[in-house]
Amino acid sequence: MLLVPDETRQRLRAERDRFPLTRAHVLDVLRNAGLRPTRQRVALGGLLFREHHRHVTADGLHQEALGSGVTLSLATVYNALHQFTEAGLLRQISVDGERTYFDTDTGNHHHFYIEAERRILDVPPGQVRIGRLPEPPAGYEIAKVDVVIRLKRRNANAGHACSGPAAPGCRQCGACRRGEPE
Repeated sequence: MLLVPDETRQRLRAERDRFPLTRAHVLDVLRNAGLRPTRQRVALGGLLFREHHRHVTADGLHQEALGSGVTLSLATVYNALHQFTEAGLLRQISVDGERTYFDTDTGNHHHFYIEAERRILDVPPGQVRIGRLPEPPAGYEIAKVDVVIRLKRRNANAGHACSGPAAPGCRQCGACRRGEPE
C-alpha cells in the first residue's frame, strides 16, 4: 500500500479542487500522487475530477468512459479506482459489502445512502456528532470513523388508516376518492 503523508494529501486535494481540470492538470495530479499517467488513468482522472465532488461506482464510471469514447475494460477501471484510492485521490465507501462507491472528496465527512436509488450523498458538515468511541484493541488505534446513514422514502400514506372506497372527508391519499384499495 502506498503511504501518502497528510500534508501531501492536503496539497493534492487543494490542487484537485481547482476546476475545471485540463489534461495537463490531470497529468500533474497523477504524477504528484506517485502514479504513472497512463492513457487509461488520464482518461479516468479527467472524468472523475472534471466536476466538483462526486460519488461513483466502477460500473458507472466504466459506462461513462465508454460513452465518452474511451475504450477500456471494467477490470482496468477497478484497478485505476483502487490505485487512485491508495494514492489518496479517492475515498472508498462500502455499503453492505455488496456495493463500493468512490468519493472524490477525500476529506473527513459522512454519507447518506438512499437505498432504493442506490445513491450516496454527502451529509452536510457538522450534522453528525459522535460521542465516546470504544477503546481499540491493544496495539491498534482508530484511523477514522465512517458513518453511512441509510435513507428510504417516507410512505406518503404512512399513518393514514383508510376506511375504504369513498370514505367521507378523506383527502390524504386519493385512493378513497378513486375507489382503490389502500
